[in-house]
Amino acid sequence: MANPSRLARRKGKHLEEVREMRGRVVPSGRSPDRRFWVSTDMGHFGFKSFGSALPVRALLCRVSLVLTLLATVLVAACGNEAVSSMASSSGAIVETSEAGSGAVIATPPAAPFPLGVAVEFTDHAASAMVALEKGWFADEGLEITSYENYVTGVDLAAALARGDIQAAYLCLVPTLNVVANAGISIRVVAGTHKYGYGLVVDPGAVYEVGDLGRPEVKIGCTQPGTVVDVLLHRLCDDNGLSSADLESRIQRMNPPAQVLALQGGGIHACFVPEHWATLAEGLGYRMLMTAQDIWPGLEGSVLVVKEDLIRDHPEVVRSLVRVTQRATDWINQNPDEAASVVASSLSATGQEILPEKAAAAAAKLQVTPEVVARSMGRLEYTASLDHDEIQGVIDYVHRLGYLKQEIDAAELLDTSFLED
Repeated sequence: MANPSRLARRKGKHLEEVREMRGRVVPSGRSPDRRFWVSTDMGHFGFKSFGSALPVRALLCRVSLVLTLLATVLVAACGNEAVSSMASSSGAIVETSEAGSGAVIATPPAAPFPLGVAVEFTDHAASAMVALEKGWFADEGLEITSYENYVTGVDLAAALARGDIQAAYLCLVPTLNVVANAGISIRVVAGTHKYGYGLVVDPGAVYEVGDLGRPEVKIGCTQPGTVVDVLLHRLCDDNGLSSADLESRIQRMNPPAQVLALQGGGIHACFVPEHWATLAEGLGYRMLMTAQDIWPGLEGSVLVVKEDLIRDHPEVVRSLVRVTQRATDWINQNPDEAASVVASSLSATGQEILPEKAAAAAAKLQVTPEVVARSMGRLEYTASLDHDEIQGVIDYVHRLGYLKQEIDAAELLDTSFLED
């Protein structure tokens, strides 16, 4: 490599600049007693330390500052050599022009990807709530342009038909309805939890499951084809009850309305998702059955995305799954703090909850961190997916007549992002 004197002779216009540096002591960036210096008389660079200089070839191998200075001199001298990939303090990439103009072009970081998300207004969506609160979506380059809360999975499933919702944290059974009945192209890319439903009763009217068969007992439940409706059918199958006989005494209501009806004496039992079940229990009622009792291994909710998002932006889906896994791990490691975050997210004050009728009922019920902590303890938060368990749910829901067509779990699930 040519020394500074030869460079100066080759490019006369830089000779004076090099002479001005002669004998100058410049901070080396290594230690106070070691300074970089240039001597045009000696024709080499070196470190000045205790009156001695180190050879140039050794310095070039070990000192990044020397390499940077040499690159700068070469660009100025040659004009047509490109030096790339110099990172600025802002994180942008700085490159010189190959056309010899000497211009410096800053390449900005990639813009955040806009993403519309919908969730169920329960602690089923705890991973989404935690990730939003912690800023982890933004950490992965995802800009949440809309974040919609739905009290029931049925209402959320309907929202998936809109183009602005690209991902959702949704109960499994409504997911099946979206695919088989609405024909919306979505895939399940991660789980969020197992279980998460409960049958809460007035202990003065219902002591055991068999009491549900008594003609005077009124039962609250969500709409046909929802998860708790499917669980009620399963409960009847396992306990010798006729779901047809129960139907005439079932009052179809959204979860918060059921809790209020139970409190007001309008029904004797309510079958609802968590956190509503634990909230009702906290009002003095009895948790008669949980999802674990009725259907061991039940897949509760899942993360679904539109198929076109997978096709066009797989890296976005990968980031979304990574955020969900990170939040799930954090929830399991920090249950008390997670309960506080989720309780705050489940406050009906100051946020839009859909549909409005359900939101009005929810606003009458107080959600505390203590209630949420107890509720979340009844869920198993996990991002994993069990193909056989999910196929079992599909087959049972199809037998009940809630699905227009059969679904192969292998075609519904895309576990490749979990495996990355």
